[in-house]
Amino acid sequence: MRQILIAAAIALAVSILLTPYLIKVFSGQGFGQEIRQDGPASHQAKRGTPTMGGVAIIIALWAGYWGSHAIGMIFAADGPSASALLVLGLTTVLGGVGFLDDFIKIRKQRNLGLNKTSKLVGQLIAAVAFGVLALRFANAEGLTPAAPKLSFVRDVPTISFGAVGFVLFCYLVVSAWSNAVNLTDGLDGLAAGSMAMVLATYVIVSFWQYRNDCTTSPSAGCYEVRDPLDVALIAAAAMGGCIGFLWWNAAPAKIFMGDTGSLALGGLLAGISMVTRTELLLVVLGALFVMEAMSVVVQIAVFRTTRRRVFRMAPFHHHFELAGWAETTVIIRFWLLAAVSCALGLALFYSEWLAAIGP
Repeated sequence: MRQILIAAAIALAVSILLTPYLIKVFSGQGFGQEIRQDGPASHQAKRGTPTMGGVAIIIALWAGYWGSHAIGMIFAADGPSASALLVLGLTTVLGGVGFLDDFIKIRKQRNLGLNKTSKLVGQLIAAVAFGVLALRFANAEGLTPAAPKLSFVRDVPTISFGAVGFVLFCYLVVSAWSNAVNLTDGLDGLAAGSMAMVLATYVIVSFWQYRNDCTTSPSAGCYEVRDPLDVALIAAAAMGGCIGFLWWNAAPAKIFMGDTGSLALGGLLAGISMVTRTELLLVVLGALFVMEAMSVVVQIAVFRTTRRRVFRMAPFHHHFELAGWAETTVIIRFWLLAAVSCALGLALFYSEWLAAIGP
């Protein structure tokens, strides 16, 4: 538990102190955000706000994770694990894809960076590398970072993908979550605040898995997860990074995370869900991101078939802005939805454990 708190504290400090420096540097370089012309009129005033602030979150994540391990050496704590390093790598690679996307937008002064094909190729490379490596590095008990099975709170024994199928499934999960978080990042602090809640929940989930690990505490309801404590460090560091960034990203935002942050954080969620065996549980925990992505899918599908729009604008947080809600009202109410989703997901996780241990 001590290492988890250290990871969160270091990441929080790095993020909250580094972000204003990035604001100064990016502003000086003219790294300003381009705004959609068809978006809410109130957003046009945000044009030129520094972007690529996700760099601070990624650096804070690295600093929090490695800093906690450096201090942990004093207390003879375990070193870095395969599960955490794979998640960290996936997050960083997708952050690199997002950085290229943001950089192209800035240089060409438009709201479109990498084309869809280039972005999907970047996500494909990251996901395939993660999927292949996650089925390797078995520990003494034969557990690998991920398993080729569908999972809710633990692996579903009747649904197995096989190695090739798992890699394809991995690509689906990574691309879905990275795009979902990217779509949610449209209002000041919305994505960062919601991510902090989901990551805080994952700190609890992975720490609970550690306390009930089958390799150290074999009993009814124990979890067969390779490195739950180290995954908790990753989640805690990312949570601290998001909170520190939110200090500067809250409305009115002084910097945006850009695709650098949103793609990285989406990949982080995907990676954590697979190494904790909770892919389906994440659909509940991250229900806000799911709804944002589905609003875009529904809008496109209905418009192409009927030439009518379901929402005034998608993603549907803009629908409420165009309906007259203040931006801060939308953000706070969506944060509440994210908090309710996290509470529901945590309740499902705990109730499954209670059912597993029996009366």
